[in-house]
Amino acid sequence: MAEFLQVYPHNPDARVIKKAAQVLLEGGVIVYPTDSTYALGCHIGDKAALERIRRIRQLHPRHNFTLVCSDLSSLSTYANVNNSAYRILKAYTPGPYTFILKASKEVPRRLMHPKRKTIGLRVPDNKIAEAILATLGEPIMSTSVILPDEEEQLFDAHEISLKIEKQVDLIVDGGNCGPEPTTMIDIVEGIPKVLRVGKGDPKPFE
Repeated sequence: MAEFLQVYPHNPDARVIKKAAQVLLEGGVIVYPTDSTYALGCHIGDKAALERIRRIRQLHPRHNFTLVCSDLSSLSTYANVNNSAYRILKAYTPGPYTFILKASKEVPRRLMHPKRKTIGLRVPDNKIAEAILATLGEPIMSTSVILPDEEEQLFDAHEISLKIEKQVDLIVDGGNCGPEPTTMIDIVEGIPKVLRVGKGDPKPFE
């Protein structure tokens, strides 16, 4: 049964943030808010926790996860960023965008696209997510909370709790997140390609 902790979105309680980071470090799976929707998250190096998330969402073995990073410096550790990509990232992070880039050697192979060796990365503009990332000191391996029997992402923590409280270890309730996913932009070649339109404005990349 998951622990359910409420936190103020604009001034997160340090005890809740520390608890979330601790659960991640101990191999747990958490639900936490971002600037788009709620996300399922686990430690970047924890294969067993990753498999738990796959089971919760009934994901294909080749599903691409996203590394949620604290800032541009952290993001650059896990991706090969050329000059044109860096300018785009600097202008549009933090924000509701997921950027597809070539993965660096720091990324476990199981997280990469099997053929392209790419990874999705993002820096959320959300104080709760920012605080968890800062306390953890490394990215969170994440995917949106879309359940197998649902067509849309869940954006209310209480509803999420009713559906998956027995499958995760901690739910951080930061209020309602919007129903829209991130806008996904491929910048592997330096020239942006819009792969998915979501909360982030796609016009600068079209």
